[in-house]
Amino acid sequence: MRTTAILMVVIGHCVWIVPERDSFWHQLLVLSGFFGVEIFFVLSGFLIGKILYQLYLNSDFSLATVFYFLKRRWFRTLPNYFLVLVLNLLIASLVGYAALSWWKYFFFWQNLHTTMLPFFPESWSLSVEEFAYLILPFFLLISGVFIKPKNKSRFFLVSVIVLIVIFFGAKIGYHNTTQNTTLTQWNLSLKAVVIYRLDSIFIGVLCSWLFYQFELLWKKYQVLAMGIGTLLFFFQFFVIGYLGWGIETHPWLWNVMYLPLLSVAVACFLPFLSEWKSSHLFWEKPIVWLSKISYSMYLLHYSVILLLMKQYLSYDAQETLQIALFIFGYFSITLILSSLLYRFYELPLMNLRDKN
Repeated sequence: MRTTAILMVVIGHCVWIVPERDSFWHQLLVLSGFFGVEIFFVLSGFLIGKILYQLYLNSDFSLATVFYFLKRRWFRTLPNYFLVLVLNLLIASLVGYAALSWWKYFFFWQNLHTTMLPFFPESWSLSVEEFAYLILPFFLLISGVFIKPKNKSRFFLVSVIVLIVIFFGAKIGYHNTTQNTTLTQWNLSLKAVVIYRLDSIFIGVLCSWLFYQFELLWKKYQVLAMGIGTLLFFFQFFVIGYLGWGIETHPWLWNVMYLPLLSVAVACFLPFLSEWKSSHLFWEKPIVWLSKISYSMYLLHYSVILLLMKQYLSYDAQETLQIALFIFGYFSITLILSSLLYRFYELPLMNLRDKN
């Protein structure tokens, strides 16, 4: 699932390589990158939810427990992020690009409640994830001070549902206070803003609770759930377009319902994919390898690699062979540099984390 997500994001940014056309394939590239990030959100929530749920049940869940959880998450995410952020600042100075409000990026503040800044644009999703890592454990800790839970599993469930409702409600507030009639504005001021997207992560966390509490049903109805997810995708990507339910005529659908429905659709695939055992066939190793370097790929592929290639390498956008060679170079450099970053920086830091 992680491999699929990163490939969709990297392929999606090929839209900046191929000439823009009002065609099915061009739209498919745009949707690919968009959908890849949505997979990452739900999957991330599912995985950290499993970790946090076990910590919550099997410990006193004190401030020390929260810091233990955050330390492990930050060892996993922050070193790569800050390294590539500094690299982006150096590139911006090299190409003469003004990195406005660059300091906000060190605190994941660049898109907390306002439109995403243009510098290091792919970092918007990392802000969503980092705030989710903070909000959920501290919500459990602080609410537990005022409400002593008799059933910790049920309290975890209620807490997650409350958070989903809060950030779903933020989208209702956006809809009621914003005259949004274009997908461009929707993409910048809703889809990529932290306070409107945290419910996607928490829907994944909710699935982790279902995974532990209803293990037999999780396995029994995995194909049914995947079928429902497929129907939701079909509705969102084809039926809505066929019916002409654009944001101009159906803003409530787009501003409030579209993104949560997409998260639910992704979540419907978790039962099947989480039960998919190792195949021991030839495709297993490349899938595992890509999943391991996916975070490095996400950070490097666009603002570092593609931006510099577009800046210093020229090609004829009307020549298919030149476009193909450019895309081949883009993928090759992304895979090589991401492997090096993972092998010599990300992995040693994770090993250091596991020793402490």
